[in-house]
Amino acid sequence: MERVRDVALLPKAHLHLHFTGSMRPTTLLELADKYGVHLPDALTGGEPPKLRATDERGWFRFQRLYDMARSCLRSPEDIQRLVREAAEEDVRDGSGWLEIQVDPTSYAPMLGGLIPALEIILDAVERASRETGLGMRVLVAANRMKHPLDARTLARLAVRYADRGVVGFGLSNDERRGMARDFDRAFSIAREGGLLAAPHGGELTGPASVRDCLDDLHASRIGHGVRAAEDPRLLRKLAERGVTCEVCPSSNVALGVYEKPADVPLRTLYDAGVPMALGADDPLLFGSRLAAQYELARRHHGFTDAELAELARQSVRASAAPDEVKDKLLAGIDSWLATG
Repeated sequence: MERVRDVALLPKAHLHLHFTGSMRPTTLLELADKYGVHLPDALTGGEPPKLRATDERGWFRFQRLYDMARSCLRSPEDIQRLVREAAEEDVRDGSGWLEIQVDPTSYAPMLGGLIPALEIILDAVERASRETGLGMRVLVAANRMKHPLDARTLARLAVRYADRGVVGFGLSNDERRGMARDFDRAFSIAREGGLLAAPHGGELTGPASVRDCLDDLHASRIGHGVRAAEDPRLLRKLAERGVTCEVCPSSNVALGVYEKPADVPLRTLYDAGVPMALGADDPLLFGSRLAAQYELARRHHGFTDAELAELARQSVRASAAPDEVKDKLLAGIDSWLATG
């Protein structure tokens, strides 16, 4: 019988974690109390809220809860605390590299403007990385619910801060709104500036949104991408191009994309040769962090330790980590598998 190794000790990279969504529930309660913010019961009950975002009303409720949590981040000290705690949680889960995703326009009103907000976030990331030993960088994400010109502004800003810790450019929020092609210029700006392209797609809508990310935005990674499993030709395309899907199993179930963990097409993607990077998405709202995603793959999809190790390797290879960091993590994965 195969030895079952602790997935929290498996070195890995975390490539899909949203900023406010990384917050500890206890921290949210403390900050809400600090600022006199009345949180809805869904955020104070001690259990992940019941969500289903496959219809407009459900997505609105999810976004409203996220916005309520974000309203409790009002000072540089709050940002520093959130980032440090996110790093601590990732280290506890075996992560050696974290790319945290943020739309700085959402925090600008509280932090003195767009540029000060991004600089505060980047300073917090640099400090948390130094204090915890976790490699950390930032992926700036535009909101597809806003005008594409806003995305271009963000792309230029992201490129400007590429030497301060920004490594990628994304596109988030409800993929049923805003065509990918509307944001092609923003992604062109980001790519020309040396940033990796990692838009969301293939979560709330089907394979077509993944194809749009590939064809219109020339994505090197896809946020989620699980709905590609419905199109064998698209799976081959992803595998041939080596485009990594940032798959977030717990999130998919919590938002109603799939009914239960066993329905998430991890095995379909893996067997098709599509690289994956498991991610926690928004632990604050979905109730589980990075290591739990690997445990889910083991428990519900029969992934062996050798296959889990390969998933970890895929996450490292798809990251923007320097080569020396990648080499160290890959060696650690081999050691985990060899020694248990």
